[in-house]
Amino acid sequence: MASVSVNTLQKNLEAATRKYQDLQDDLSKAVEARERLAAQQVESENVKKEFAGLKPENTVYKLIGPILIPQDQSEAKSNVEKRLDFITAELKRVENQITEIGEQSERAKTEIVQIQTAYQALQQQKSSESSK
Repeated sequence: MASVSVNTLQKNLEAATRKYQDLQDDLSKAVEARERLAAQQVESENVKKEFAGLKPENTVYKLIGPILIPQDQSEAKSNVEKRLDFITAELKRVENQITEIGEQSERAKTEIVQIQTAYQALQQQKSSESSK
């Protein structure tokens, strides 16, 4: 009966370890997404600052493929504001995702430690039984 428990604990440990590794992968992807969004936010903030210094007679161009197309200044400013709003919302969503994954990861790590402790206790028990 002890060997079944050892096998069960080993399988549980493998499953918990896989789950933890998957969570770490998800966390890594979420952190990368946050970094990309933060870079986009900085870029958009810089564009917004540049727009603030424009005079009404300045022409704004939008790059569409390989072509620069004139764009209405107010429309360009509005597009940058909308982009900043979107990026801010996405950053918040990703931050929440990172927090949630971090919490799940901590729970998975705790589960792994508990399984390892039970496994070691069972191994010690088997060892002491076989030495009697």
